[in-house]
Amino acid sequence: MEPGRTVRPGLTAAGAGMAGDRVVAAGSTARTLVAAIARALRGSDCADLGHAGPVSRFAGTPDPVRRAAAIRSAGRIALTAGQAAEVDAGRVARWFVDQYPRQRYPGVLLGSPHGGVAHLAVALGMPWLPAGFEMIAHWPQGAVDRPSAALDHGAALAGRLLAGNPDLHLRQVHCPASRGALAGATVALTGRWQALPAAYRSFLAERLAPGAPVLVLRDTRTWPVVDAADGHSFQLGCPASGLNPVDFHPDSHALRQVLRSAGGDSAHWDPPEISAPPAAAEHGVESGFDDCVRDWTVRHGHPVHRILVPAPEALSAATADMYRRWLRAAGKTGDRLVVECGRLLDPWQVLRAGLVPYWCENATRRSVEQVEWWLAGSESFTSVDVLPEPPGVRSPALAGLPQWLAVAGFGRRRRALDRASARGYPVTSVPTRRATEVLRAQPYDLPRPVPLATSEALAALRDGGGHHGLLIC
Repeated sequence: MEPGRTVRPGLTAAGAGMAGDRVVAAGSTARTLVAAIARALRGSDCADLGHAGPVSRFAGTPDPVRRAAAIRSAGRIALTAGQAAEVDAGRVARWFVDQYPRQRYPGVLLGSPHGGVAHLAVALGMPWLPAGFEMIAHWPQGAVDRPSAALDHGAALAGRLLAGNPDLHLRQVHCPASRGALAGATVALTGRWQALPAAYRSFLAERLAPGAPVLVLRDTRTWPVVDAADGHSFQLGCPASGLNPVDFHPDSHALRQVLRSAGGDSAHWDPPEISAPPAAAEHGVESGFDDCVRDWTVRHGHPVHRILVPAPEALSAATADMYRRWLRAAGKTGDRLVVECGRLLDPWQVLRAGLVPYWCENATRRSVEQVEWWLAGSESFTSVDVLPEPPGVRSPALAGLPQWLAVAGFGRRRRALDRASARGYPVTSVPTRRATEVLRAQPYDLPRPVPLATSEALAALRDGGGHHGLLIC
């Protein structure tokens, strides 16, 4: 049980609470990355990871039918108000830690979620632990077009959660552009640790080799935020939506399109007033967490490095360039690229096939444009495989299939866009294991390269990411 944690009435024993598997949102980035990295460190792929969502069966049906199916599915797994009171963040941290093989590691990665960190972790032979986790809770009688009501409901849930988890900061995100109709039926909360959880401290003490480095990844993007109460803040929209904060203004044409596709009405849009300057977006790292990591490394004699990521494409491009250099140093071609998206990734299969990975955060035009720019400025690839994850919603910010096809067109000999992902795009869904199915068809390129040294990886990231604004200190 975490220090300072209270035992609430209704629990059967001190430290009792909901399992991490039940608390952490299914399909969330942090959950997917930990599962994929843990499997890769065991020498396994993601064939058992993820299930197709309900909208995969409704690709050709009217939007109201598809929205209703998505809401019913989310309702089955969202936390109730009573369950929110039973969340134990310390137990969630232990659940993340326990997924990794019990062995000594040459280092560890901590911090913000990013698909590139999965490939970086596997290249270094290190685990990654998130600085926060996402939760989804019921919002009875909710409405996608009433963000102020969402804030009120979220504040009540936050009070229950924070009563037993004072070491968390809760960031509520109301984003109909990225969540569609689900934003009107459930509340999305990201719990960010303000200190290093006990399970993480034990992991570092027991499983790190002497003098092993600690790498902290920080997503430095900002967004307008309402400080609702101590430990609870509210965010209208998010960077991953592919839109800008101004696009969530009541007069925005983009907002009208988003709400119409989500079953809402822009005439009802009543955003809370935001007067504070922008703060770290939902995947940022709390300063208290960062300070605890620094203090722990100083006391125990481990070097610490921070990787500051101004935008997802900065780390994606740098990681891809690093992999290409690493593969070529091992005598491989480094000329076959896979463009991953969202949850469609498999670091073990990428390594097994000797591929260069580039990860897009999502299927927005902004994300796809960045991989096009990177490809245009890179040495050409003989083959390019593209795995576009359908977001399950409609939005004016999304890339169309022709733009994804243009990315595949950069391949000199092979240009492949996954048909299963493209079928029903953008309103259907596909499981993470779809990436495994596609990548298993790639030829073997063995033996695997010798794991990268941390100094080599950081030097490569500096070289490849410096002009993108990636900062390593």
